[in-house]
Amino acid sequence: MRIAVIGHVEHVTIGAVPSLPAAGEICHLEQPRAFPGGGGGVAFYQLLRGPAEVLLFTALGDDDAGRFVEANLATTRGKVFASRRSRAHTRDVVMVTPGGQRTIVVIGEPLHPKRSDPLPWDELATCDAAYFTAQDPEILRAARAAKLLIVTARRREALIRSGVEADVVVGSSSDPREVGTLGDYPVAPRALVLTDGARGGRVETREGTAHFAPTPPPSPIVGSYGAGDSFAGALVYFLATGLSPVAASSRAAAYGAAVLAGMIPLDAQLSLG
Repeated sequence: MRIAVIGHVEHVTIGAVPSLPAAGEICHLEQPRAFPGGGGGVAFYQLLRGPAEVLLFTALGDDDAGRFVEANLATTRGKVFASRRSRAHTRDVVMVTPGGQRTIVVIGEPLHPKRSDPLPWDELATCDAAYFTAQDPEILRAARAAKLLIVTARRREALIRSGVEADVVVGSSSDPREVGTLGDYPVAPRALVLTDGARGGRVETREGTAHFAPTPPPSPIVGSYGAGDSFAGALVYFLATGLSPVAASSRAAAYGAAVLAGMIPLDAQLSLG
């Protein structure tokens, strides 16, 4: 099995805070740690927990943050194809409050690959699934050559502009940038999967709407950063194995819940298989 992830991998610094700072206050991150994250990065690392060959198409800045991300990606077994940008790499600062809620400060615009980048885009046609969390509609047209195309709901605009039919769009009912229905897409995906936290989630298809149950969260909940992206990575894997969107979502729910047990999602992701 071959699975491609297309999108941004950010330099993330995460740490605990007793509370979010009010105007004028100074906030100190406790025990900060850095790792490659972002929508593409967390899904990529989740997919590496399984037996599939995983390809990553991304972009890197030309500073210390970009070199940090590149060096960490190079230690994985994934195949990394990265375009170079003459600018600073995107950094995230993540503040986690007691109870696990996270607030993210993004420094700079996320770096995404472009179809014009000299990357081996023909490889997408050899993939059993491609997960898109980038911005370029032209890449979506190339990714449609994969057996399955899964797109994050956050990239609705790019999907609409591409004119292609996604097999599955995945997002969150609690995120106003992602919530929606099939009717929001001129070319509707075959399925729309929306998580809904402790309530599980729903899968909308042309035949109707089905719901999937939540996985009980760990106790205590340490952090919620990366839960949605870990769910998405697991969903892509289970779809690629041939499961229906409802069955794949039901299986993936445990992978989103698992990362609530750790501050850093890469430490708590479950093995796929």
